[in-house]
Order: sequence, then structure tokens, then C-alpha cells
Amino acid sequence: MDVALGVLALVAVVCAGSALGRKLNVPVPLLLVLAGVGCSFLPFVPRIELNPELVLIGLLPPLLYAAALRTSLFDFGSNRRAIGLLSVGYVIFGTVAVGFVVSWLFPEIPLAAAMALGAVVAPPDAVAATAIARKVGMPRRIVNILEGESLVNDATALVCLRAAIAAISGAVSATEIAAGFLLAAGGGLAVGIAAAYVLTELRQRIRNVPINTSISLIAPLVAYLPAEAIHASGVLAVVVTGLVMGTKAPLMPNGAARLSQRSNWNTVQFLLENAVFLLIGLQVRTIIEGVRDDSLGADRIWLGCAGVLLAVLLLRPVWVFPATYLPRLIPAVRRNDPAPSWQFPAIVSWAGMRGVVTLAAVLVLPAEMEHRSVLILAALVVVAGTLALQGFTLPALVRLLQIQGPDPREDALNQASLMQLATAAGVRRLHELRTASDPPEVVAMLKRRTQERGLAAWERLGRPSAEAATPSQRYAQLRLAMLEAERAKVLELRRGGEYAHEVLSEVLDRLDVEESMLDASLDELDMSPGGRGEGIARPGGVCEHLGSAPDPAVPPGAACRQCLREGTTTVHLRMCVACGNVACCDSSPGTHALRHFQTSGHPVMRSIEPGEDWRWCYADELLG
Repeated sequence: MDVALGVLALVAVVCAGSALGRKLNVPVPLLLVLAGVGCSFLPFVPRIELNPELVLIGLLPPLLYAAALRTSLFDFGSNRRAIGLLSVGYVIFGTVAVGFVVSWLFPEIPLAAAMALGAVVAPPDAVAATAIARKVGMPRRIVNILEGESLVNDATALVCLRAAIAAISGAVSATEIAAGFLLAAGGGLAVGIAAAYVLTELRQRIRNVPINTSISLIAPLVAYLPAEAIHASGVLAVVVTGLVMGTKAPLMPNGAARLSQRSNWNTVQFLLENAVFLLIGLQVRTIIEGVRDDSLGADRIWLGCAGVLLAVLLLRPVWVFPATYLPRLIPAVRRNDPAPSWQFPAIVSWAGMRGVVTLAAVLVLPAEMEHRSVLILAALVVVAGTLALQGFTLPALVRLLQIQGPDPREDALNQASLMQLATAAGVRRLHELRTASDPPEVVAMLKRRTQERGLAAWERLGRPSAEAATPSQRYAQLRLAMLEAERAKVLELRRGGEYAHEVLSEVLDRLDVEESMLDASLDELDMSPGGRGEGIARPGGVCEHLGSAPDPAVPPGAACRQCLREGTTTVHLRMCVACGNVACCDSSPGTHALRHFQTSGHPVMRSIEPGEDWRWCYADELLG
């Protein structure tokens, strides 16, 4: 009963804290840590002692797997040098440097034990870094590097910790340490690839959605346990499995299973990552009480812990700045990857929050080790200090350095371009498959629905959301109202008892599926008025039409004259760059811009909506 009440209270506080943090626009991880600290001193809250196995086996693998599923393997590969220098180089550097600092501050603590603490506090937390980074709105490359670092650095830190613990209990040679690294990395990589292959083959052959989803939920343990059994890195195996399966997921034949996996892992990740921060706060009282009777003395202990925190904060930029610029002294590296501005490594240096893995790992230290409670307190001070100092000040630092995150209007434009290409491919496939016996109305309906989905993405551009709803938005609003009436009618008939429960459930499920699709279409993008779509991606390259197109001035008071003559509604305005003709977009009933291209052959038009300067080539279906 006590366990059940504890789980219930944990979930309730997590949900309430998450909702409050979003409402107050406060980082949820920091709010939950503070809530945990407050709860740890309440007299009716029992003493919470964190079980390291619970974290290292029960929490860490699923959290890393969930993060790896959402990480692009291609982005990971393109940033592999930066990720490797941080997740391997920095962790080793931090382990050694912090170890010597601890040994200097507390000579009574053996160097091997000090190195163990260095390994514990070296890796930034996988959850804290990315949760706050995405909340702040950093550039995507910084977020990708921080995500990649936090996925791999725990494996390096745990290997360093194993070597340090081995040194505490006896002599360990450099050869043995190197062999341990090779086994951890090579074995983890091999087991991760093998687990991903087996799980992918299974899921491709299983159409049953619950079974398929269940296999996905056990994937972290399928990768972690065999790797740990051969003394390889289970953490690395989980990350590799998640990266591979995340890349392979869109190729799975069962769309319902893909949606189920995404929904279930979103829920698992939400509960676990937020519970992690609450658990950090709940440890405070227990850890502080553990050092009261230590022979080093309270004042010296607290000053030493503050020194360790200061060392952790300073050592990261000491590594990050040279690791950013020294490789670019090589001409080939500099040519392929020009040096970023100094603000880039400054942000990466300050985004080094530590988390629950640090606390769990320090509890692995031998129980009989002298001054163990001091090392645990030092780890807690580093976790709390980095979360408070870096977590609370990181948004202000990003604003101060004028670091710009992704442009929502640029993202919307790229989404519309991608949807246009996908829609065109679908329509071409429809024409390939249609036969003379296919009813024309069915073919027309398929083509219309496919094109309307693509047009909805273009309609997000051009006008503030305060103005009249676009056709797709208005369709969604009206259809949602219709679905509400349909559901009310089904529920009314259910009360009459005239229909079987299974029949009613099937109808309600169909209504829910359609409503979920409409809810997604109504999600408004927060478009910054300053976004101009500059630097947009060009999926197919730059064609000769875009390259040679002129740049005419936009006429004042522009309007679609054909819409005015015909009495039809204009959604967005486009202008032919060859002759200056202003016409309406494809979401407008008249589609006069497209008709102008078909009659004149002028391939390039541009948007003349406020704040937009992008172009579209009808001939090559390219955005420019």
C-alpha cells in the first residue's frame, strides 16, 4: 500500500509541476527539483534513498532510448566530431581534472576515490540539457550537439567510474583501463546494432499493434542486459539501438504501430524524465544528514563542495573553446566546417547541467569507503548548483548573446515545400496505378484530398492568425463541430441500449481518429513577424529558372484582378517575377497563379505576403 501511495504521489506531483511550469513559463525540471527539495523536509514525507540500480537499469535505459528514438542519425553523424570531443574527450578530461581538484581540496580522500567523483560529475545529464535547450530555443546545431553528447557521455563516464572503483579496491594498469574502454565501446556498438536488427526484423513481421508496441517498449532492456552481461557498455548499446530503430521506424509497414510507439514513448519519457528531477530534490535531506558526523568538519566539507562545483563550471569552457577551434586549424576541416562565432562555444560551455545519473552513479561507490558521504554531498552540490546556476541563467545568456533559434516561419515554409513534393509524388503514383475501370469520381476525390493536405501547409504562411481562418482551418473548425454532434448522437443511442457495445465502440473510435487528425491541423505555428524565410532549404537544389529569375518590385495595393472580376476569395497573393502579374495562390478557389503559369509558361512566382520573399518554380517544383 505504501508503495502504491508513493507512486501515486510521485505521478501527481510530476503532472501538477509540469502543468504549473508551463503556465508560469518556468523550466519544468528546475521547478520539480525545488518541489522535491521542499518535500524532502516535510515531516510526513518518508526518507527517500535512491537505489542506484533503479536509476542505472530502470530509468536510464528507457530515457536514453526515448531520446535516441527522436534523434536524427544523420544529424548525429554530421556532428560526430563535436559530439565525440564532448562525450569522450571532455568526460575523460573532466574525470582527471576534477579528481586532482578533489584530491587537493581533501588530501584525506584517496586519488582513486577522487577520480571516481570526477567520473560521476563529468557528464552533463541527458534529460536536463536537452529539456532546457529546447525550451530556450537554441539553434538546432547546438541542440543536436548537446543531445548527441548527452546520449553517449554516460557510457564514457560509467567506464571511467568502473576503472576508478577497481583502483580503489586494488591496482589497475593502464592496459586494463584501455582494454575496458575498447570492450565497452566495441561491445556496446555490436550489441546495439544486433539488437536493433533483431527487433526491427520482428516488428516488420508483426502486424498486431499491441504486440508490436510491446516489443518497442522492451527494446532498451533487450539492448542493455546482453551488453552488461559481456561487460560492455549497456548504455551505449541502448543508444545505438535507439538511433538505428528511430531511423528505421518510418520504414515500418504498420502505420498504426508507428503511431502507437510514438504515443507510448512520449508518455514514458514524460513520466520518467520529470520523475527523475523530483527524485533529485527528494535526496537533499538524506544526503545532507549523512555528512553531519564526518571527521572533516562541516565548514570544510561545504567549502570543498563549493570548490568542486566551481571547478566543474570552469573546466567545461576550458575544454569546449579549444575543442571548437583547434580542429579547424586543419585546412580540410576548416573548409568543410567553418569556425562558428565565439557565442556558439559559450552557449555549449554553459549548457552543462548535471542530473540524476550523477547521483545514482556516486551511490555505487563502496559503502565501506572512508568519507563516502562527503563525495555524495559533493555530487549533490554539483547537480543542484548546475541546475540552478546554469538552468536559470541559460535563457538570459542566450538572449544576451543574441543567439537566434530556429525561425518558425522558415520552418513553416520548408514544411510547405516538403509537403508539395510529397503531394506531387503521391499524385504521380495515383496516375501510374489508375486503370480504365477506376471510377473517375474516386480518382478525383483521391487527388483532391491529397492536394488539400499539401495546401493546408501553404495556408499557414502569409497572414497573421488573427485574420480570417484559411480554408483548411475553417474546414477543420466546421468538421470538429460536426464530429461533436455525431458523437453526441452516438452517445444518445448508447443510452437507449439498441446497439451492441462493440458496434458503438468501433464508431466512436473512428470519430476519435478523425478528430485527432483535425486537432493536428488546427495547431497554429507561432510565426515570428520578423521571419523572412531566408536561408531556406532547397530539397532539389537550385534550378536555372530560380537562378536567373529577376527581382521586380512589388506594386502598391496589389490584388488578384481575376478574383475581383469573378467574385472569388483570395487566400494569399503571389506575383510572377517575369511579367509582374499578381494572382491568388492554389488554396484560393480561382488558383489564378497556377493558371497564369499554365497559360504563359512563366515558371517562377514569389510570395508578396507581408514579411515573405520566397519563390517557387512551377516547372521544377523547387523552393528558392
